[in-house]
This record gives sequence, C-alpha cells and structure tokens, in this order.
Amino acid sequence: MDAFSWSTSLLALALLGVAALLTWLVSIILRNVSIVDSLWAVMIALAAWVYALAAPQTGPREVLVLLLVSLWMLRLSGYITWRNWGHGEDRRYQAIRARNQPYFAVKSLYLVFGLQAFLAWIIAWPLMAALAGPEPLGWLDALGALLWSGGISFQAVADQQLARFKADPANAGQVMDRGLWRYSRHPNYFGECCIWWGVWLLALAAGGGWTLISPLLMTFLLLKVSGVALLEQDIGERRPAYRDYIARTSAFFPWKPSP
Repeated sequence: MDAFSWSTSLLALALLGVAALLTWLVSIILRNVSIVDSLWAVMIALAAWVYALAAPQTGPREVLVLLLVSLWMLRLSGYITWRNWGHGEDRRYQAIRARNQPYFAVKSLYLVFGLQAFLAWIIAWPLMAALAGPEPLGWLDALGALLWSGGISFQAVADQQLARFKADPANAGQVMDRGLWRYSRHPNYFGECCIWWGVWLLALAAGGGWTLISPLLMTFLLLKVSGVALLEQDIGERRPAYRDYIARTSAFFPWKPSP
C-alpha cells in the first residue's frame, strides 16, 4: 500500500474502534454482547465510505462498490437485528461470558468488540483497493459483481427459508433440510463467502490482488471459527436428528445430498 492507502486505512481502523467502543458501552447497559453481530456489516460499510471519501478520484467502480457494500450492509445488518430482537444474548456469547468470568463486561471490549473491529478492518481491505484503483471497469469487475450478486441472493433466500421454517410451530424440534438447506448445512455462509470473493475480484481488477488475505480470512472464519465449526461443535448432542443431517448433507458447498 502507498502512503495514501496506509493513512486512510489507519483512519478507518480508528473509526471502527470508536464504533466498537460505543457499541460496547451499549452492550454493558443491555447485558447483551450479541449486538456486535448487527455491528459487523456496519463497520465494514463504514470503512468503505471512509475509503471512498478519501479516494483521489471518482468513477464508475466507486459507484459500483459503494452500491454493493451498502446493499449488503443494509440486508445483513437489518436481518440479524430483526432475527435477534427480543431474544436476549445468543448462546454462543453466553458461553464466552461464562468462560471469561469475572469481569467479562470489561474483557468483552477486546475479546468481542475490539476483535470484531480489527477483523472488519482486514476484511474491508479489498474495498479500499477497489475504491482507490483508477483502472476502468472490465471483465473482472463484471465477474466480481456477478459473483457478489449470486452470493447475496443465495444468502438472502437461505435466510428467508430458515426464518419461515422457524416461524411455523409445526417445525419445532425438527431440522431444516429443505430448499437450499437440502444441499448445504450452511447455505447462508456459502453465500457470504461468495460475496467476499466477488469483492476481491473487484479489487483485483483495480490492481489490488494483494488483498487476497480478506476472502481467505473470511472463508477461514466461516468454516473454522465463528461459522460452521462453532455452530456444530455440540449440536449433535443437543439435537440428535442433526447427526443424520450431517451424514447426508454437505457442510458448506452446495451438493447433492447422500441417500
């Protein structure tokens, strides 16, 4: 990165830190750190707008990138906020809270909110590269936008299918294995992965191939840290029917289910 990029990136990191600090203060009042999930997409979009405002030029790629990241933020943050509203702290964060007593309220500033801000800063690097690149739009941009569009559509459909399934009392205790969930146990995460590989293609088209760490990190987080691995670490014990679902259904990449 050049001097402009470094200074802008550090400014974005500082603003993400402020956003994390303010949200942390709210979480103490609510005694609920789950609100950080709603903040995730907002922080990445905030970084994108910082990069756009500081960019030395404007052009069609800037409009395209800002449109894509803003739509992604509104959909994901809005959906998570709606999904979590009135349900208290998520069980994953309850487990983190229990493991980090005493003084979890203080520790959560860096264990949860600070960490999220730092990860969001790294994930947003392709946005900086795409917004700063002077190259005209080309076929890589089209491919990136197409992959992004497919990813967000896949994610939105999966989220809608799961929400509708959970809203039906007749499905209480059952495993969602219909629609896109028949082909992947986590189609929403697969869609998110596609989104960030699409964003990286936009950065690559602008000369930002070095930001490959962003989609690689996102894929790793979704598969091994906060996504598939975390959600499924004890679900077979809590819901025995899920074991059969695991045996016949791909964990991540959509695939034909086993008989």
